[in-house]
Amino acid sequence: MSYIKDIKLADEGKKRIAWAERNMPVLSSIKKEFERDKPLKDVKVAACLHVTVETANLILALKAGGAKIRLAGSNPLSTQDDVSAALVEEGVEVFAIRGENDKEYYECIEKILTMEPNVILDDGSDTIATVHSKSSKIFDFWDPTTKSSGHEELIDGIFGACEETTTGVVRLRALEKDNALKFPVIAVNDAKTKMMFDNRYGTGQSALHGIMNATNFLFAGKDVVIIGYGWCGRGIASRARGLGSNVIVVETDPTKSLEASMDGFRVMPMLEAAKIGDLFITAAGDISVVRREHFEEMKDGAILANSGHFNVEIDIEDLEEMAVSVSEAKENVMEYKLEDGRRLYLLAEGRLVNLSCAYGHPSEVMDMSFADQALSVKYIVENKEKLENKVYSVPKEIDDEVATRKLEAMGIEIERLTEEQVKYLNSWEMGT
Repeated sequence: MSYIKDIKLADEGKKRIAWAERNMPVLSSIKKEFERDKPLKDVKVAACLHVTVETANLILALKAGGAKIRLAGSNPLSTQDDVSAALVEEGVEVFAIRGENDKEYYECIEKILTMEPNVILDDGSDTIATVHSKSSKIFDFWDPTTKSSGHEELIDGIFGACEETTTGVVRLRALEKDNALKFPVIAVNDAKTKMMFDNRYGTGQSALHGIMNATNFLFAGKDVVIIGYGWCGRGIASRARGLGSNVIVVETDPTKSLEASMDGFRVMPMLEAAKIGDLFITAAGDISVVRREHFEEMKDGAILANSGHFNVEIDIEDLEEMAVSVSEAKENVMEYKLEDGRRLYLLAEGRLVNLSCAYGHPSEVMDMSFADQALSVKYIVENKEKLENKVYSVPKEIDDEVATRKLEAMGIEIERLTEEQVKYLNSWEMGT
């Protein structure tokens, strides 16, 4: 029933999954507890996530807890085909092949929904959008295929969902604001143990890894423009500076712009940065943050990379209209030659560069993100009768538990409050 590239790749995938598991001690400890207690017995989980070795360990932890799972890829270029094969051999139904076109991508989402899931795990909210699309126009912009039918018949059987990304949470809060959200969703992205580590340290390292893999770019001495200064942008900027780059930040939020300036980065509008940059990395979570007016100002040889979830941040349509010729310079690098002879280079079709051109975030950091996911699924199942149709933050007790387990796994002991200190922090009477 699965849709994968080649089952013969399974052995290599299993080795890589096992290697990642060695560096995911928190998730491994949860898997052991799930195996013992079976908190997800017979719960049907439809997951649309990046099919990586780290994701595989999450899926296997949920399976150990008794869940029945189907998995689709959340981005056409992020699937690792050997991982898909390995999971199929482990008894998971997988619908994901690297290089899917848009039609195949949504067909895979349709396949996982035919299991009539109780819980959805999403990365970008395309699956949740597909379920809701008939009842709301909030997602019409993203892809016309999401308007085709919807799956309102599934809603009564869905306990809730988890969303992994900043972009996906933005979409879901818009859906909630529209009073159209049909089941509860936990914004896993907003957990401190996800956002502050996965987004910052994971994206910061893996985005640069992807760019170097694709181009062998030397960061030292180059002008690198980061568009967006959320947690992902912060991580990319700090890592680029660590490699010796002159970092420029483009940001629309005044507070984040002020923070970037006080972090020691130059801050300016995109039109000015376009004239300077050797490399542009988008992490804004918005459409067309780099577009025609900016391409017109860029120097010959400028490189364009995206680290946001969707391939809408760099306006590829504008770039194609301006180009007199388009050719593949090398794998994952397209050359756009403009009328005046300048050449601009787009990496990975404008899709997220860290997964399209590299392996994605290191296992050590995804350990926390996927521990949040696993415990949030358990929370949804245990509290399904109490949860309203809202976007919830990850409960603080889950966030704190994941952080505590991670510290223990790292062999780090922290300070404890005394009884007097606890009393002071809970009192209004004690002052100077």
